[in-house]
Amino acid sequence: MNLDRLKYSLFKRLLLNIIDKIKNIPKVFINFFKTKIPSFINRFLNSIKNIIRTIIFNFKDGNLYTRISYIIMGIGHFRYKRFLKGIIYLLFETIFVFYMFFFGWKYLSLFSTLGKTETSDNVYNEETGIYERIWGDNSMLILLYSVITLFFILCFIFVWYQNIKESSHLKELNDIGQLKKSNNNIKDIIANKEYHRTLLTVPTIGLTVFTILPIVFMILVAFTNWDVMHYPPEKLFTWVGFNNFIELFGGGVTADTKLFFNTFKHVLLWTFVWAVFATFTNYFLGMLVAIIINKKGIKFKKMWRTILIFTIAVPQFVSLLLMSKMLADKGIINILLEKYGIIKNFIPFLSDATIAKVTIIVVNIWIGVPYTMLITTGILLNIPSDLYEAAKIDGASPVRMYFRITLPYMLFVTGPYLVSTFIGNINNFNVIYLLTGGNPKNLDYQFAGDTDLLITWLYKLTLDNSNFKLASVIGLIVFIIVAFISLIFYSKTSATSKEGDFS
Repeated sequence: MNLDRLKYSLFKRLLLNIIDKIKNIPKVFINFFKTKIPSFINRFLNSIKNIIRTIIFNFKDGNLYTRISYIIMGIGHFRYKRFLKGIIYLLFETIFVFYMFFFGWKYLSLFSTLGKTETSDNVYNEETGIYERIWGDNSMLILLYSVITLFFILCFIFVWYQNIKESSHLKELNDIGQLKKSNNNIKDIIANKEYHRTLLTVPTIGLTVFTILPIVFMILVAFTNWDVMHYPPEKLFTWVGFNNFIELFGGGVTADTKLFFNTFKHVLLWTFVWAVFATFTNYFLGMLVAIIINKKGIKFKKMWRTILIFTIAVPQFVSLLLMSKMLADKGIINILLEKYGIIKNFIPFLSDATIAKVTIIVVNIWIGVPYTMLITTGILLNIPSDLYEAAKIDGASPVRMYFRITLPYMLFVTGPYLVSTFIGNINNFNVIYLLTGGNPKNLDYQFAGDTDLLITWLYKLTLDNSNFKLASVIGLIVFIIVAFISLIFYSKTSATSKEGDFS
């Protein structure tokens, strides 16, 4: 099949290769769910089995101090004079017990219902003789603190497991006479052979608190009925299972349900169209500009680069707000075009659905091309010149050299960047919201405009309409899409699959 394509033109072969890649996407999906996920689950279950086996054998083979460490953390370390580390383990366990007893358990016990008592207004107080508000349970705080508590429990289990492993290890070293004397100082604890864990502790805590916890909270909200009618602390919200997913995908019978599904369908399609155009127009045009500027014989190279970098020097939100005013129906661009007789009626740059989408892509090119130009300039200068000289001797045209030398080299180096840019454009809130605000409005959409992406629609559902349940469902869908693209397509880039080929 590949030999038959040699008779086609270079452009036609490239187009056929792209079509093959698109056709191969379903196979990638199937392979991911058929092999990758089962393999991950199998490794996870084996890890759990090994941990349980370690816990049982350490208790069975351990001495009295090791066994007491299962209940009172740090006892094994005290036995072998690791006093500082023993104090840390014991202090952590004490904090955990007090947290669970005085705070965590109160919220975790309400996790299954997300609250039982609603806030009551105008309740007569016989002692004071006035009507007052009696605050009930706050479903949002119950859900949030329950998630924090569950993470704290997982953290405690991990630390507890490390405690018994270390206690058992100290016993083994002591039994064979290889237990070294400890200085019991901070350096002895953190500057050891596992120093990398010490360095990664703070970033891991930050990642957990500011990324993983919010994601888990958002996922759980998608299974509740938290909206404007169930808004805490005045009202309670509760678990509704997969009802929100059924509603978003048109499984209900109400007009609102069908409207939500119609909105989701069109917004999702436009999100992918936007991401493709925004990513690849900037990528290839930025590369083309870099090639032209770097071409021998072009004068004032630094000047051309400086001019293009001006768009980077100005903050992006300033540029976008300025462009939104200039491209308005009665903006300066329409006024000037009408003044010089070029047009009779204003051009609806931002008020017509189709023209607004084209305008957004063009403005994004103006903003994004300089970034790609800067990145590709450095890479172009590092492509071995003898490759081009050899190609010229063989009679290759500039177009053929681009597709055979420049583009493969660029894709090899910038493959991960291309994937991350595509993901960033799926969640590109600034360009859409600052330029059009998601407008023009569409009466066939629910709380969304013609240029809204999933991320801007999610913003409107939460901030403007307090529909947190469906916003969380949309956020979860975006998360799945982004995670899938990141995990699958990044591993398929040449930078990872053919590492070392261009070294």
